[in-house]
Amino acid sequence: MPVKIIDGKRIAKKIKAELKNEVLNLKKKGVIPELAVILVGENPSSKIYVKNKEKACQEIGIISKVYTFGKNVVQKDILSLIFRLNRDKKINGILVQLPLPKKFDTKRIINMIDPEKDVDCFHPENVGRLFLGFPRFFPCTPAGIMEILSRNNLKIAGKNMVIVGRSNVVGKPLAVMATNADATVTLAHSKTKKLKEKCLWADILVSATGKIGLIKADMVKQGAIVIDVGINYNKSGKLTGDVDFERVKRKAMAITPVPGGVGPMTIAMLLKNTIKAAKDNI
Repeated sequence: MPVKIIDGKRIAKKIKAELKNEVLNLKKKGVIPELAVILVGENPSSKIYVKNKEKACQEIGIISKVYTFGKNVVQKDILSLIFRLNRDKKINGILVQLPLPKKFDTKRIINMIDPEKDVDCFHPENVGRLFLGFPRFFPCTPAGIMEILSRNNLKIAGKNMVIVGRSNVVGKPLAVMATNADATVTLAHSKTKKLKEKCLWADILVSATGKIGLIKADMVKQGAIVIDVGINYNKSGKLTGDVDFERVKRKAMAITPVPGGVGPMTIAMLLKNTIKAAKDNI
């Protein structure tokens, strides 16, 4: 049976069409969802991500406001802006583009965001709600992964899922979401012993480490589902993931490419969270 190459762009496009209709219905009620994005510093990748988010908002009718700070800004100014945005009833979602320059206290800045406007789902209150099973929002990248599985009828209940990478952005929240969806989850990381052995156990293998070529074909069980969350640039400047795609796809039942897999879904889930925040405040 040929491998299924999962087209994240196609799924995201369909989701955005659905969300556009939701925005139109909200506008009939006099509500226009509004997202505030805070960009600090000169990180080229961050600038691209913010531009893509702004474009996606425009596509479906969400108002997007980008607040840009140079690298010399002081933390107090960022906190002051967040304080004002928290109080602005027109703003439904607030997002601070990460990573911030090293001189800033990322935890303090994220914690300043009103949990009801924390559409990235990074605030401790929202993380706690997710863990306890009554989420306000779902973190965007893990939500995108779960949506990919669902929309491709790739069932998760009862399956062994191995997640390589334990970040607060992807690995940890995905482990919680997959567990709540009745998967049996193993969360692997840099200190995991016998990683290959663990990966071969996976019906669904997710890699989110940022290490080129980490997941090789001999680490993947025949017929596994492989989700590549890695975003890396090789020596030629080409965007690539964590997975040795060309070899692994010969063993996988389904696999996400990089680019065009999980990435577009992350932005789609951000839009979904922003719309939910608007609905919750009607």
